[in-house]
Amino acid sequence: MAAALSSEDFINLQLLLKAPSKDAVRDVCVQSHRAPSRRLTENTAATFSIPAAQAAQLIQSLHTLSHHVLFYNLTSLEQVLAVFPESFHSNLKNLITKILLENSPAWRTEALSHQVSLPQLKELDWRVDLVTGSDSVSRMAVPTCLVQLKMEDPCPSTAGESVSTVTVELSRESLDTILDGLGRIRDQLSVVAGK
Repeated sequence: MAAALSSEDFINLQLLLKAPSKDAVRDVCVQSHRAPSRRLTENTAATFSIPAAQAAQLIQSLHTLSHHVLFYNLTSLEQVLAVFPESFHSNLKNLITKILLENSPAWRTEALSHQVSLPQLKELDWRVDLVTGSDSVSRMAVPTCLVQLKMEDPCPSTAGESVSTVTVELSRESLDTILDGLGRIRDQLSVVAGK
């Protein structure tokens, strides 16, 4: 959950009025979205001519504000402006809002791409095979089931493959065990959903 915005955060944001230009405000707003760093604090202190402690507080407040906007999915000008107190500097409020709205789609995409999630089943295919020729007599005329699962990984590896295919060969006994287990899962889900 995003950290709550406090009145102290808005006091810290007033330090942006000491910026030498709008570009300096834009730079610190964009860079503060990621985890605050010592280098960013030092650069901000030098650019704004403020002590490092104040620069650190400013960066933390900007970080909290940008995460608040993302967490609560504030996507319109009115929604973001409503976050600020009435007494907040009008031009600065408009500039910060404009910067947040310009960058929030990219930040949202970045956050989603780093989200940890399990693979999802996209497709299931199966067939029954009957082995008619084998070097082992025990495998002759024994039916087996081939199950092919196509899964999509929301967090693909560096290779970039988001869909993977797994094929499993199952004997009748293995298939019975799996079906029995799936039946128990279905029953438990029905009980939970019924509550």
